[in-house]
Order: sequence, then C-alpha cells, then structure tokens
Amino acid sequence: MTEMAFGTVPVRAGEPVLPKWWRTIDKWALGAVLALFGLGMLLGLAASVPLAERNGLEPFYYVKRQAFFGVVALGVMLGISMLDPKQVRRLGVIGFVGAFVAVMLLPVLGTDFGKGAVRWYSFGFASIQPSEFLKPGFVVISGWFMAAAHDVGGPKGRLYSFLLMVIIVVALALQPDFGQASLVLFAWSVMYFISGAPIALLTGIGALTVAGGFFAYNFSEHFARRINGFLSTDVDPRTQIGYATNAIQEGGFFGVGVGQGSVKWSLPDAHTDFIIAVAAEEYGLILVLVIIALYATVVIRSLLRLMRERDPFTRLAGSGLACAFGVQAIINMGVAVRLLPAKGMTLPFVSYGGSSVIASGIAVGMLLALTRTRPQGQISDILARRGR
Repeated sequence: MTEMAFGTVPVRAGEPVLPKWWRTIDKWALGAVLALFGLGMLLGLAASVPLAERNGLEPFYYVKRQAFFGVVALGVMLGISMLDPKQVRRLGVIGFVGAFVAVMLLPVLGTDFGKGAVRWYSFGFASIQPSEFLKPGFVVISGWFMAAAHDVGGPKGRLYSFLLMVIIVVALALQPDFGQASLVLFAWSVMYFISGAPIALLTGIGALTVAGGFFAYNFSEHFARRINGFLSTDVDPRTQIGYATNAIQEGGFFGVGVGQGSVKWSLPDAHTDFIIAVAAEEYGLILVLVIIALYATVVIRSLLRLMRERDPFTRLAGSGLACAFGVQAIINMGVAVRLLPAKGMTLPFVSYGGSSVIASGIAVGMLLALTRTRPQGQISDILARRGR
C-alpha cells in the first residue's frame, strides 16, 4: 500500500553483490569496528604476553590466537552483513535455538574453570561460552515477535518475547551470570519501549528487576561479594579493581609509554575484562577517548539509520543489537573505573576471547545488514522525491 501511495525507489538491475554491498553498507560503522579490532590487537601485544609467560607458553601465543579468532569474527561479520533482513531473521532464529539448548544444558555439561560460575563448555583445546551467542539470536527473535504483534490479527508477540526473556534471564542468573542477564534484560527493554510499551509497564519491570537484585544479594554469595566490594569505601589495592584503578590513575592523559605499564603483570584478566586499564596506563586518557568514540560511532550511526526505517522488525532488532553492543562496552569500562560492580564482561572486539569476539562479529554483522540502505527503506527519501 505504501509503495502504491509514494512510489518505489529505483533499483540498479543486475548489480553485482559486492558493489551493491559496498554502496549500501554504513562505511563509518564498519570502519569503527575494524579500528576497534586493530586496537585490540595492539593492546593484546602488551596485555597477553605476561599471561603467556605465567603459563609457560611462547610470548605471543595469545596474540596469535586473538588474531585467528579476530579474522574468523571479521569474516563472519562481513558475510552476515551481506544478508537481507529476512535472512538475518532466519539466521537469528536458528542461532538462538542452538544457543538456548546449550545454555540449558550448562548445569549438566558445563564447567566453571574455578571461577564459581558455570558458563563454559570445555573441549580441552578450546572452550565456548554459549550465552555470548544467545544474545544476538534473542534480540532478533524478540524483534520478530514484537514486529508480528503490529500485524492485524497477529500473535501476542510482546507477551511471547517477555516470557522468553524471563526464562533466559533466570537461566543466566542461576549460572550465575548476572552481567549477561542484565544485558539481555536491557536489550529487551529497549525494543519493548520502541515497540510502544507503556511507561507504567516498563516501570513495573524495573521494580521487579530491583526486587530480583535484592533476592540475589541475599541468596547468592557470588553476587553479594561483588556488590559488597563495589560499595566498600576502601579498595583493596591487591584486588583486580585496585590494580585497575591504580593503573588508570598512573596513565594520566598520555600514558606511561608503550610497553612500560605494570598492571598487565598483576591482573590475571588484564587481557580480557580489564583491557581498558592496560590502554589507560600505557597510552593514557587519549586512547580511551578514542575507543569510546569508536563505540559511539557504531551505536549512534546505526540508530540514526534505523530511525528512517519503515520495517518494524528491522527497526526493533537493529535497535536492540546496537544498544546491547554499546551497553556491553559501557559496562566493561564502567567496571574498570569502579562505576559499576564487577560483571566479568569483555570489551567487544578489543578484549581477548574466542566466544566473545566471534559472537560480537555475528551481532555486528546482523546490525550492519539491518542498517544497509535498501529500496523502500527510508521514508524521508521517498517523501522528498514525491514532493519535487
């Protein structure tokens, strides 16, 4: 009906796939992601060498692994970014089903690697964290449900997505993995708000979240220990937060110099959860601001493009993916500067990790696919042409 009223956008017949992809992709967002991966490799050269030495491995063992995982992630990202929204939806549903089953089986087949949270499957030579792959699939399937609710006589998509969200959040909290649970809840809340949910309902969900946090604090030693450490006025300098805070302070504006930082020798998670502390100490506030600007570029550019989208599924799923990507970065950096309690969450494309970087590649690939310019994709272009 819209096409009948406003006309259609001309399509270049017979255009090859790669030129069409390059013409329609958000080049600024793509460039920002590639820059983040490059900075991750740069920081990995400093942060992962001490870990390799402690484990009796060659100095650049983890750097090589990060490069391998990164190349795989970038390849997956570029491949997925060439899909159309319908193909993204199919991929998201299939991926969600597989990751959901894997998460449900974690209490039986998973391991905690001595960290107190059963989040991984260990295969000896490698490990997989299924919750990382669950997030993009969940966002896509929730966007699909909510979009279907707008159709005349459509299903109760919002209710179905809510029930699915509750099941996933509870499953993640039982691991316990409150960081991923909060990220899933946030992404769903963003999509639910965009789909037209009343503020009163979102307020009620927020109240239930607070009640859930209170329950977890009283019945989960793992959760309570992290909250108590965060609320404590004194920071033990021998803890990870203590080392990270001191490193950030020592770095100042311009850092202590490339390779001159000391925090990487003290922090066991310097190459993953606290990679931003290594960046702040060796390169200073300047590099940290650059990293923040790159994440902001991906999120803001994506949301601006999605504001012009007419398709409800594209708008909802894309917004959820963009906000989840940005908030994960905020949580990681917020923990390092003690603005948030410890979450055990990586910095997308910068931290070392197989599951996290490949899952980030999948999520950003879907986001780039959904934000590509397409025929009938932007209302403003159609109205401008109509008014000539």
